[in-house]
Amino acid sequence: MNKAIFLDRDGVINKKAEEHDYIKNLDEFTLLTDVPAAIKLIKNQGYLVIIISNQRGVAKGIMTTEAVNKIHEKLNRLLRQYGVKIDAFYWCGHDYEDRCECRKPSPGLILRSVKDFDIDIRNSWLIGDSEHDKMCAINAGVKYKIIETDGSLMQAVKEIFNDE
Repeated sequence: MNKAIFLDRDGVINKKAEEHDYIKNLDEFTLLTDVPAAIKLIKNQGYLVIIISNQRGVAKGIMTTEAVNKIHEKLNRLLRQYGVKIDAFYWCGHDYEDRCECRKPSPGLILRSVKDFDIDIRNSWLIGDSEHDKMCAINAGVKYKIIETDGSLMQAVKEIFNDE
């Protein structure tokens, strides 16, 4: 079985948008400084790196599925310069009232990736920046670290590997 570290996207991987706004296009996507080194450390420890992200802006018509996918392609393009990449992207484009199983805090995104990648859930982690991320981890049965918005992914990763 594989181990994974699930990462929220906005606020963990990239600079978060202003309150009530969204990262809608490539120009608004800004990679946080320590992310490539943190992902390299995760990969060197033998973990998969999987993004799980709510993208409510799609349901609201503010952004498109194509825009989300292009942002993810840009992320992997940027990371390739450092010799790393995200193994998979799972995201939910539903709104709150859709009551889907994939919108965090529901565990659907994690559970789908567990099945797709044969992941050992008990030895996997979620790193996020919100109460929804924490509840998603608890609901899925993975350990978690919550960082401040636009905080240090590297610090969280080092704490995880010091805890093991």
